[in-house]
Amino acid sequence: MSAPKKHKEAQFLEPSPTITKRIEQKQVDDRVAIGAHVVHETIRREGEEELKRSSSALAWSGLAAGLSMGFSLVAEALLVAYLPDQPWRPLISKLGYSVGFLIVILGRQQLFTENTLTVILPLLLRRNVATALHVLRLWSVVLASNLVGTYIFALCIARVAIFNPHVQQAIANVSKEPPAGFWIALLRALFAGWLLALMVWMLPGAESARVSIIVMVTYLIGLGDFNHIVAGSNKMFFQLVTGADTWGGFLIHFFLPTLMGNIVGGVSLVAFLGHAQVVAGKDETHPMK
Repeated sequence: MSAPKKHKEAQFLEPSPTITKRIEQKQVDDRVAIGAHVVHETIRREGEEELKRSSSALAWSGLAAGLSMGFSLVAEALLVAYLPDQPWRPLISKLGYSVGFLIVILGRQQLFTENTLTVILPLLLRRNVATALHVLRLWSVVLASNLVGTYIFALCIARVAIFNPHVQQAIANVSKEPPAGFWIALLRALFAGWLLALMVWMLPGAESARVSIIVMVTYLIGLGDFNHIVAGSNKMFFQLVTGADTWGGFLIHFFLPTLMGNIVGGVSLVAFLGHAQVVAGKDETHPMK
């Protein structure tokens, strides 16, 4: 009697081949990265939601993002102020550049360079005038409110003695960007737009690695001195408020080439290519008869 009973207990404890196969399949599914079409659809839906938001909601969110991006300048300057003046200092101080992006992206605030990707995907799918006008409305509102926020932040830290003189001098030093010609500035901005749009493309499948991806990409942008229209405006507006630069220099040497480069990098090098691979994949899956 004891032997059959033990055999029955063993059968009860050991999972059947069907259950084992299901468990193994679930483990495989958990480890397989999501496909490009899933990323595309996630970002497209996010873009659709953004296009539906009112201009006032976009403006307030964009203003918050502009103010938050000021902490990239402050964090970088604080690290510069308290680190020794050595050749390796930028390797650490440029980590401060990521702080504003972390606040904005994790806080779901509207940043212009993110929307160069998300709202373009609905436009690429529909390709009509109405969607294009909605995209232009969103871009103009978000960009304007981002710049207003960065200007207010720069005005505050330049005119109000928030920091001690040592840190204030570090902010002034960090704000002094090395001079560059129009086309060099445009190319640097193109790389920044490209990297940020790639970051947005990676985030849907990042799960617990979201912070690492944001820090890694934005740190590279800061370390490479790649122009970003919002983060760079913090530095440029600080120079304008303190009289170290002029509005003409801001527009010609920074604003125009940086805006053009960020848009081209975000839209053409990622949105079009990312969209194209998904469309091509659908065509292969469902070939025309």
